[in-house]
Amino acid sequence: MTSQIVEIDFIDWAQAHSRPEWTAAVEAGKVLYFPRLGFAVQPEEQALLREDTLAPKSRNVSLGADGVLKGAAGSAQDQQALAAMVGRFRQQALQLVDDLLPEYKGQLRVAPTSFRPKQVETRAQSVRADDQRMHVDAFPSRPSYGERLLRVFTNLNPHGVPRVWRVGEDFETIARRFLPQAKPYRLWQAKLLNAVHATKSLRSEYDHLMLQLHDLMKFDEQYQKNGTQVTVPFPPGSVWVCFSDQATHAVMSGQFMMEQTLYLPPGKEVDPQASPLAILTRLVGRPLVGVGAGTAR
Repeated sequence: MTSQIVEIDFIDWAQAHSRPEWTAAVEAGKVLYFPRLGFAVQPEEQALLREDTLAPKSRNVSLGADGVLKGAAGSAQDQQALAAMVGRFRQQALQLVDDLLPEYKGQLRVAPTSFRPKQVETRAQSVRADDQRMHVDAFPSRPSYGERLLRVFTNLNPHGVPRVWRVGEDFETIARRFLPQAKPYRLWQAKLLNAVHATKSLRSEYDHLMLQLHDLMKFDEQYQKNGTQVTVPFPPGSVWVCFSDQATHAVMSGQFMMEQTLYLPPGKEVDPQASPLAILTRLVGRPLVGVGAGTAR
């Protein structure tokens, strides 16, 4: 397997720069890995790196663009400090993306920033929800119509514990393997899901196929055990960036991470033909979103 990890030796968030080959790599589904670009946790913030900063029944702590912190427990002082720490990471992540991928400047929509204090390997989840199984990101309730998921991650673990991923083959190889098993898209089903508010908008054929790939990958025990993949330990003090709707990955272990998601509209990539939407459209042989799409019965 051609390496899906591209190592970049940045040491300062404010001095990042771009290269065309890095943009091409991330748009090909590779993971950009910065082993020395760690987020600096201040001494007074070290006490926030504990699992009980997370409110009961919450999966993550998140900070919205409005500055509102959700999913956090602890005192008002703790929550204020946590919001400041997460907000500082958001500023640095946005600066990194602007400098590293300047072609996207002015195009990106910023999602809430998350702090994830839970230990990955102790979470009890269904097969479909289990991120320890190889997958590409796709969400049942939120049709994307090809909108991209660009994500910036950093490992904050104060005990030297890496966040361990498995990273698999390129998207087109995975699509060619699993598409023949995909159930056909039915417009009436998409309309029904939308009518009962199971989806936030009408699910496109593209979104249907992405969900099929997500589920087929996760439920295929042979693929999970023997599929072509590499194990990548991201140590504390490192950062990694990828399009998580394209990079095949699984999150195996680790605790204490922050993550920033950015949404890129479809077609705004430097090479739109490398996107999952373009790849699936070529493989299926018809439009999967927009005019002429979604007509299957």
